[in-house]
Amino acid sequence: MEGSSDLSLLGENFEMGRRKDDGYESRSGSDNFDGASGDDQDVGEDTPRNQRRKKYHRHTSTQIQELETFFKECPHPDEKQRNDLSNRLGLSNKQVKFWFQNRRTQMKTQLERHENMMLRQENERLRAENSLMKEAVANPMCQTCGGTALPGQIIFDEHQVRIENARLKDELTRICTLANKFVGRALSPLVGPMGLQSPNSNLDLAIGMNGFAGPSNHGMMPLPMGLDFGEGLMETPPPAMSGNIVRPPMGIMGNQIQNERAMLIELGMVAMGELIKMAQPDSPLWVKSSDGRNEVLNQDEYERILVPPCLGPKPNGYVTDASRESGLVIGNGLGLVEMLMNVDQWSEIFPAAIARAVTLEIISTGIPGNKNGAMQVIHAEVQLPSPLVPIRQFTFLRYCKQHTEGLWAVVDVSVEIGHNPTNAPYHIMNCRRMPSGCIVQDTANGLSKASKCSVTWIEHNQYDETLIHHLYRPLISSGIGFGAQRWIASLQRQFECLSTLLSPPIPTEDPTGMSQEGKRGMMKLAQRITNSFFTGLCASAAHQWESLCFDALDDNMKVMARKNVAGEPIGIVLSAATSVWMPVSQQRLFDFLRDERLRGEWDVLANNGPMQQLFRISKGQGNGNCVSVLRSGANASESSMLVLQDSWTDISSSVVVYVAIDVDSMNLVVNGGESAYLPLLPSGFIIHPDGTGGSGGSLLTVGLQILLSTLSNGNKLSLESVVSVSNLITESIQKIKVSLRVA
Repeated sequence: MEGSSDLSLLGENFEMGRRKDDGYESRSGSDNFDGASGDDQDVGEDTPRNQRRKKYHRHTSTQIQELETFFKECPHPDEKQRNDLSNRLGLSNKQVKFWFQNRRTQMKTQLERHENMMLRQENERLRAENSLMKEAVANPMCQTCGGTALPGQIIFDEHQVRIENARLKDELTRICTLANKFVGRALSPLVGPMGLQSPNSNLDLAIGMNGFAGPSNHGMMPLPMGLDFGEGLMETPPPAMSGNIVRPPMGIMGNQIQNERAMLIELGMVAMGELIKMAQPDSPLWVKSSDGRNEVLNQDEYERILVPPCLGPKPNGYVTDASRESGLVIGNGLGLVEMLMNVDQWSEIFPAAIARAVTLEIISTGIPGNKNGAMQVIHAEVQLPSPLVPIRQFTFLRYCKQHTEGLWAVVDVSVEIGHNPTNAPYHIMNCRRMPSGCIVQDTANGLSKASKCSVTWIEHNQYDETLIHHLYRPLISSGIGFGAQRWIASLQRQFECLSTLLSPPIPTEDPTGMSQEGKRGMMKLAQRITNSFFTGLCASAAHQWESLCFDALDDNMKVMARKNVAGEPIGIVLSAATSVWMPVSQQRLFDFLRDERLRGEWDVLANNGPMQQLFRISKGQGNGNCVSVLRSGANASESSMLVLQDSWTDISSSVVVYVAIDVDSMNLVVNGGESAYLPLLPSGFIIHPDGTGGSGGSLLTVGLQILLSTLSNGNKLSLESVVSVSNLITESIQKIKVSLRVA
C-alpha cells in the first residue's frame, strides 16, 4: 500500500498519546530526543565549551531524500543499516545516527504540538460553555411567561416561600401539642424526611435558572438523558431519527451523564488502540485466505496478542467474520473522513451496503476543520442485497482521531444493548461489531496537493451463522460478503464515478454531446432507481414493506407489498426477489446481462429481439460501469418506450438495474429537468461470487417491482397476483440458464 510505511509509526504515536492522556509525562531526553548534535554528545564533560562547538553539516537534497525514504521504512536502523547508509551517502556513521535521532525528535514534537492544539481547542470550548452557563445564571428565564426573571421576582418568591414555610411550622407545632395530650409522650415538631428542602434549590427549578430544566419535579432528581447502560441504549428512539441528538453541556445533568460519557470515551480509546494494532503492516494477526485474494484474521494470534478483547468473549453460537484490505481512493483524506462522520453521506457512498443509518447521540463534534476527537453513537442496518441474507443490525460508537498530519483513524465498536432499539418486526440479525474501521492517509503527488488517499479497511464482526441461508455462508465466511474487500471496492468505484462526472468532457471522447447538467440528471435518476431496487430485496425499517407469506411460493422467493411513495405510480407496489446459484463466473454472467444484443433472450421489454444502445455515460474506467439508454430494435423509430439502465461491477459484486421510461420523460432528464417525481419501478440483477474459490460459480439475485393495477385482477391483493409476479422471475431465470447453456 502506498504510504503504508507511516502505519508502522502509528502504534508508537498512539501509545505516546495514550500516556499523555493518562497523565504520564514523557521524558524529553529519552532515546536522545533532546536534539543535541552527535559531536557534542561524543565529547567529554571536561572539554571547554568553545572546543566542543563544531560547525553544522548541511546535507544535500539527495542525501535527505534517501534518508527520508529509509526513515519511512525503518525509523530505528541498526548498526549494519547505518553503516550501509553512511557508505552509500558519503556520511559518517555518527551523522547518520544523529540524523535519525533528530528526525524522530521532530516527529515527536509535531505530535505534541498537535496534542497541545487539541487541548487548547477543548479549553476554549469549555471556556465558552462556562460563559454561557454564567450568562444563563445571570439572566434567568421565567418558566411561566417565558420572559426574563428579574432579581426582584426572585426575592419576592423567596419571601413568599418563607412565609408559607413559617405558617406550616406553626400549624405543625399546634398539631403536635394537641397530639401530646392523647399520645402521652412528646412529639417533636421538627420536619421529617418529607419536609421542605432548601428554598433555593426548588426555586431554581421552578424558574428554570439553568436554561435546561423543565417544570419543577417536586424535589426529585432530574432524569438522566442519553445513554443508559443499565437498560441499554435509549429505550425508544426519538421520532425524528434522522436528526442528530446533541448531549447538553456536562455538569448540568448530574454525575451519571459524566460517567456514561467517560465510559464511552474509554471504550473508544481502547477500540482505537486495537484498530491500530490490527492495521500494522506485516502483522501476525492476518493471514492470506485460501484463494490468496484477501487477508483474514488469525484467530489464535488475535486471542494471544489482544487479551482481553475489547468487548469480552464471543457469545455462544456466534462465529467470526474478519478481513483486511488496502487500496488507493481518489480524493483527499479529510474529505473522506468527513463523509464517514456524517451518517447521511456515509449511506450515500455505500448504497448497496447500508439500508439505514441514524445518529443516536453526538458525544463530541471534535476539533472544527479536521474531525479530530469526534465521537458519536450510530444505529445502522447493513445489508447484503439478497432475500436469503437477513439484515445485520448494529448500534455502535464511532470515534475519529487524527494521529499525524494527513493521517486519520476512524473506529467503530458495538455498544452492548439488551433489546432492539427500533422494535422492528422484520427479520434482522443482531451482530457484534468488534473494533473495525479504517486508516486514511493522504499520499503526496510530488509537490502538489494530494489527489489520492490510501485507505486500510478492517472489518471484524461476530454473528449467528444459523440465520444465513446455506448458499451464502461460504461467501460471508470468506470475508467477501460483508468484508473489507467490499467496502474498499465500493469506495474506489464511487469516488472514481464522482471524479469522472466532475471532469470536463473531451469532445473527441464524448459522442453523446450531452451537457453536464444532462449527465448529472441521468446519473441522479440512475442512482435513484438503483437505490429503489435495493429496498425491494431486504426489508428494512427505512421502507414500509410488508412481507407476504403464501404456501404456494417457493421458500427462497420473497414477496413484499406496500403503498406507493413519491415518484412511483399510484397503487399497491409488489416486490418479488429470489437468489439462485449459477454454474458460471460473476464476470461472464454480468457481461451477458448487460449485452444489449442478447437482451431479447430474457427481457420481455426487448420484444424477443436485440436492443439498440442510443448512448451511454461512463462512470469510470471499467467498461461495465456506466449509465446507458436502450431502445428495442424492432420498430425502433416508432417505439415511444426506452430503457434506462445502470450497471457497475467490482471484485465483490456486479449490478444491472433497469427501468422502462417514455421518450418525453427521458428528454426532460437530458435537458436538465427535475426527475424526482417520474413514476418508475425498477427491476434488475445482483451477482456475487459464490465464495467457494475456484469453482467458477456465482450467486444471482433477481428482483422485480410491479404495480398491482397492471395485473389482470386489478388492485386486489390475491394469491394469483403474487404467483404471477413470482412466475415472471422464475421464467427470466430459466431463460438466462438456457441462453448460457447451463439449464
